[in-house]
Formats: sequence, structure tokens, C-alpha cells
Amino acid sequence: MSNKTLGDQGEAYAADYLRQNGYRILTHNYRTKVGEIDLIADDHGTLVFIEVKTRRSVRFGTPAEAVNYKKKQKIIQAAYWYLHAQHRENDVCRFDVLEIYAAGGIWNVRQIKGAFEA
Repeated sequence: MSNKTLGDQGEAYAADYLRQNGYRILTHNYRTKVGEIDLIADDHGTLVFIEVKTRRSVRFGTPAEAVNYKKKQKIIQAAYWYLHAQHRENDVCRFDVLEIYAAGGIWNVRQIKGAFEA
């Protein structure tokens, strides 16, 4: 399985996980000229910008460790674009990272709520 396929499956799994936990998915793969946000969801009135990282192992570090300073800045800038475009500048927001582990056909999720701030 290619990394792209694994990532796509991880994002689909993440969206299902979030729905099962009461989130309403608003947007998948929101793209702007400054960056991309994997998922945007509503968590009982909080607008959540979610970065999904899928890995087969932690051999090269945890998935969340791949969300470095530069990646965070791109997500934050894309979030500003989304807020402005949707006229939601005053919404309560949060940035989460979902670590998806896919090993041997078993999928596990670790959600890091408030993983970083704007």
C-alpha cells in the first residue's frame, strides 16, 4: 500500500472516529494557497481544525512529531482563511492532531486535543 493510500484511509478512519465521538465533519481537505487542513469539524460548538497523521510504526517518531513548526504555521494560516471565508472569525477554535496507527490490519487512534495554538 502506498503512503498516499495509507494517508487517505487514515483520514477516512479519522472522520469516522470523530463522528462516533459526536463531532460533525464540516470539511475534508480544505485547501488554500497557504496550506491545507485535513478535517474541519464542530465539537459541540467549538470549531476544530484537525491534522491527521497516519503511520505504520513509530520507527521514525510518533505521527504528532511530524507536525513541526512550519506545518503548524501553514495549518494556522489556512484556518484564518477558512474563518474569514465562512465569516466565523469570532468562533471558539481548537487545533487537534489525530495520530492514526495502522499495523497488521488493526487501526488505533490517539487524539491530541489542543495540540497547538494560533
